[in-house]
Order: sequence, then C-alpha cells, then structure tokens
Amino acid sequence: MKKWLCAAGLGLAMVASAGVQAADKVAVVDVMSILQKMPEREVIAKQLDTEFKARATALQSEEKAAQDKVKKLQTSGASMKAADRSKLEGEIKAFQEKANAFTQDSRRREAEEMNKLVAKVQAAVKTVADKEGYSVVIKADAAFYAAAETNITDKVLAQVK
Repeated sequence: MKKWLCAAGLGLAMVASAGVQAADKVAVVDVMSILQKMPEREVIAKQLDTEFKARATALQSEEKAAQDKVKKLQTSGASMKAADRSKLEGEIKAFQEKANAFTQDSRRREAEEMNKLVAKVQAAVKTVADKEGYSVVIKADAAFYAAAETNITDKVLAQVK
C-alpha cells in the first residue's frame, strides 16, 4: 500500500511539474542582427563621424611628424644630446597620449550611443514577448538550438522600426 501511494504521489508530482514547464514559453532573438539592421545605426555612425572628424584629421596630420620623430630617434638617438633626445621623446609621448585620448573618447561615445540602441531593442523585445505570451527570451547566440518558430527577431525588428 505504501509503494502504491508513493508511486501515485510521484506520478502526481511529475504531472504537476510538466504542467508548470509547459506554461513557460521561450523565444530567442538575434540582437546583433537587429542592431545591424536598425536605421538609427547609420544616423549615429554619421553623427559620430562628424563629431570626431576634426580631431581625426588633426591627428592624421600630426601622425606623419610623429613618425618622422620616431625614425630620427631610432637612427640618431644615440648620438643626440640628452636634452634634445628627451625633448623628442616628450613630443612623441605627447602625440601618443593625444591619440590614446582620441581613441578613448571615440569608444566612449560609441558605447553611449550603442547603449541607447540596445535599450530600444530591449524595450521592443519586452513588448513582443508580452504580446506573444513569452515568459523567457534568450539571445540567439546563447542558445545551442532553437526551433525556427521560437525566433522572434523579425517581430522585434519590425517593432523597433
């Protein structure tokens, strides 16, 4: 009798857990694909290009002079006066710092703008998931396998546009 009750209880537990698992709908979304197809991406790229164009042009013109200084330091640095050599090294270091600052500023601004786009995609994913009744949405690159009918990328893209 105990075995029968135990088996019945176990069977009931399995049925109940299967019902809970079936209630969760899971979808996948390819966020990178959406970000690449968003029309705002091109606008932001042009905006950032315009924002940093003057500094990039100035750095490009200074780069040739810095390369010449590096060459001069390599070829005749050993025979130069210590003061001249340290001055040349300082000028090269100043250019490198300026170039690094430009790179950091550019990357920071790009990340800021990308975060805005990602937030927009996240809001669209939430809207589509709520509308379609999905309780879990996973990035497509994190899933080992997903059936085509669980992919909501196109629906999210349409929501974003």
